Order: sequence, then structure tokens, then C-alpha cells
Amino acid sequence: MKKIKINDKDYEVIENYKDGLDTEALTEYLTDYFNNYDYIFGDWAYGKLRLKGFCDKQNKLRNNINDYESIKDYIKNYCAYDCRYFIIKRIELTK
Repeated sequence: MKKIKINDKDYEVIENYKDGLDTEALTEYLTDYFNNYDYIFGDWAYGKLRLKGFCDKQNKLRNNINDYESIKDYIKNYCAYDCRYFIIKRIELTK
């Protein structure tokens, strides 16, 4: 798996559908709001990057809206058909 660093945080690229991952745009839009999420999903709509955070089942912040297990339903129901998108997973560094 490919690894990337965005805003001093490490991520693993899970999926990069239709080359949707633009690290320059992601660096601009990814804020500390997403620090508590295990996964970041990004899709392109009308030339704009949209981001959404998702959680693993171990994450105490997980709920029905941000459960990673439902990401395929989210793509199907909330994204333009066959749009470019990516999924990255935050990598926790062990000390």
C-alpha cells in the first residue's frame, strides 16, 4: 500500500478510484477537524473536493453516520455516479 504524509500526519492509501487523490488539494482542505477520524474519504463534485471522516468500530466516536463499514453505501447514495474518489487511513505511529 502507498503511504503519504499530509500536514505532518501519515496516511495509507486504501483506494484511489480514477486517480481521485490530489495531495495538493487534500493538503489545502484537510484540517484538524479530521484528526479524530480513522479514515478520510474524498470525492470530486463540480471540480471541488469534498471530504468526510469515517471511524473504525473501535473508535468511541463511531456512529451510524460515520461508520467505516457503511462507506460503500455512502458512495452509492451521496456521490455522483462513477466520480473520482479516494480513501485514506490514518496511521498511528507507535512509540
